[in-house]
Amino acid sequence: MKSLNLLFIFLMLLYKSYASGPETNQTIRGKIIDLDTKAPLIGANIVIVNSNPFKGASTDIDGNFRITDVPLGRVDLKITFLGYEEKLLTNQLLSAGKELVLTIELTESLVKLQTVEITATANKGEVINEMATVSARQFSVEETKRYAGSFNDPARMVSSFAGVAGDAGGNNDIIVRGNSPKGILWRLEGVEIPNPNHFSGEGLTGGPINALNSSMLDNSDFYSGAFAPEYGNAFSGILDMKLRTGNNEKREYSFGIGVLGTDFTAEGPFKVGGQASYLVNYRYSSLALLDQAGVVNFYGIPKYQDASFKVNLPTKKAGVFSIWGLGGYSTIDQEDKSGDTLFAKSVFTSHMATGGVNHMILLNEKAYLKSFVALSENASINDYWERNEETTTLDKVYIENLGKQVARVGSTLNYKFNARHKLQSGFIYSQQFFGFQTDYKDRESKKMIKLLQQDGNAGYLQAFTSMKSRLGEDVTLVYGAHYMVNLLNNKQSIEPRAAIKYQIDGIQSVNLGVGIHSRMEPITVYLSNVEAADGTLSQANKNLGLAKSAHFVLGYDRLLGENLRLKAEAYYQYLYAVPVSADPTESFSLINATGGFNTLAYVNKGTGRNYGVELTLERFFNKGFYYLATASLYDAKYRAQDDKLINSAFNGHYVGNLLVGKEFRLGKTEKGRTLALNAKVTYMGGQRLTPIDLAASQEKGFTVYKNDALYSKKAEDVFKANVAISYRKNHKSATSEFKIDVQNVTNSQAMVGEFYNSRTGKIEEWYQLSLLPVISYKLEF
Repeated sequence: MKSLNLLFIFLMLLYKSYASGPETNQTIRGKIIDLDTKAPLIGANIVIVNSNPFKGASTDIDGNFRITDVPLGRVDLKITFLGYEEKLLTNQLLSAGKELVLTIELTESLVKLQTVEITATANKGEVINEMATVSARQFSVEETKRYAGSFNDPARMVSSFAGVAGDAGGNNDIIVRGNSPKGILWRLEGVEIPNPNHFSGEGLTGGPINALNSSMLDNSDFYSGAFAPEYGNAFSGILDMKLRTGNNEKREYSFGIGVLGTDFTAEGPFKVGGQASYLVNYRYSSLALLDQAGVVNFYGIPKYQDASFKVNLPTKKAGVFSIWGLGGYSTIDQEDKSGDTLFAKSVFTSHMATGGVNHMILLNEKAYLKSFVALSENASINDYWERNEETTTLDKVYIENLGKQVARVGSTLNYKFNARHKLQSGFIYSQQFFGFQTDYKDRESKKMIKLLQQDGNAGYLQAFTSMKSRLGEDVTLVYGAHYMVNLLNNKQSIEPRAAIKYQIDGIQSVNLGVGIHSRMEPITVYLSNVEAADGTLSQANKNLGLAKSAHFVLGYDRLLGENLRLKAEAYYQYLYAVPVSADPTESFSLINATGGFNTLAYVNKGTGRNYGVELTLERFFNKGFYYLATASLYDAKYRAQDDKLINSAFNGHYVGNLLVGKEFRLGKTEKGRTLALNAKVTYMGGQRLTPIDLAASQEKGFTVYKNDALYSKKAEDVFKANVAISYRKNHKSATSEFKIDVQNVTNSQAMVGEFYNSRTGKIEEWYQLSLLPVISYKLEF
């Protein structure tokens, strides 16, 4: 607490040093390149729309441009270049504390510009990856910061998109189209990474908060189905996150302090006049304040810290190198006690780190090569004790120590034949090194069972090829295949994929996507010990195959106005080769698992099917106002070997979101003061629960489920309202922002789960995350 007070005083002094008068102008600069070849475009024009006096610039021999003395606030930029489609970037925020540095990609036109005039379009929400045409949405850094309840966390922000349901208990699980959150693929800088959430274990996909701070993010992509051929080892969704490049001309800093943590960001050139730059962030947090205030009860104080960085190193002839990294550490000691009696205790620690070296080089005017070498590690250590009523002491009943390191190498060749056809082909090889131990106390025999004890290594290989063909001005076809093989057991998958987009006219389009997708189980599933009837242990799941899913998506997109878009998608997913219990009388399927492992033996004989419709109505941010309304109706069921059609654990049937926000300029423009109000309302169907057998639980002294009625009970529907208020002000060469972000402002308390309490002999319930206020202050200079 003392360190936080000292930092707060330092920030206030720093604030006063910059408060002698607002800066009124800033610089916009960057680079304009070809979308397909990444080559710089010389002589491209960029202008500020409706600027008075007129302001604009042209790119130099390296594709760079600069516009100086631009008034602060929001600006629209129009980019033109002969032979290329015009582009419009709207509502770019220009503040006193940070230059606006952009990399802009233009698409070569199929029309020879002799008598044809092409009108600029905003293309708002269009994804970065040109190979993705369906079930894809770009999210910006500003959206991550703006959306109420997102807490600057990209994982929380994507829960606002159609087809996505978040976790009402406060976890960062991302449930896409009724699939388990374990089907999510996390990528950073084009590389698969371990789950980047704090307080997460091996094989798990969620956690309370993401280790990646939004101040490090560039615009990124989210995919909810029918993925482009380059993506593999993904079943339900993909977060493809990018780190922004640090300012290579000017050193800039930001300090932030708030309930969720204190963080510092720095960026700038290594030397004046050089092209290399750095960007680094560090954050530390203890949630002691919220715990002590009784706002939330963690039964202990969660602590976490994380750091991330990116170093950009352009060269004259050898291409561009970038060195990047992300790491997080979290721990919590929890006690369950009544008065002086301690009933249970747990000590949980987790950490993850990932980093690599990326390289991009232009081979000629038609081709470029992107490659990477990366390392990652993640580990979780969990010890759990329970009170022994006979001895009144605490006995250790669970021991977990799971550690894994992964080395990856990959390369992708992009070749542009002409304006109509582009080829993308590459490979990724991953080698895993692991050390796993898990012991638990069997409640009936009261003996410690060694669930997992394994050290070793195993690899998996992915290869892909994809072709983008523009069959005309209005038709774009993407087709190709992805190949994956698990070298632990040589199980493989060949996955053909195709998508087509037809631009009906200037305001509407339809698209269709189909493809096969697969994902490996957490490696602990393959290596865990399974106990046979005679008591012997074996790795019965070591030869388990890949679960697969066939995706079919049909979409329609229409502009209802300059800043208003309607988007609709219908989809069907057929899941097959899903691991289910080897016992033909049981209904257990890994389709419902969120991670982890158990003592069951599996076979790849399960199936499932998810289908639904999604609607999105979005008013893009314009004149200080935006809204986003999404509605999703879906059904998700599965079959195990008993051939019963059963609701999956994530079959909530419906989810709807309404986000709305308004910025108000206070006083004169040159004062640079802005008040922003943002709100989000969510209503979603409750997830499925397996009923608890009360009599059996009372007899055995622990929770016993009715396994003949899996997921037959539905948790309560969840209503949640989030409200955020922020005040931003420009000072002399600095920008400050004070923000209050309140999650579940109505303190709604839907029942989201239940458990058997052996002390009371009753079934008890737990509820959605209660009202959570997050106050923060940030200074950029």
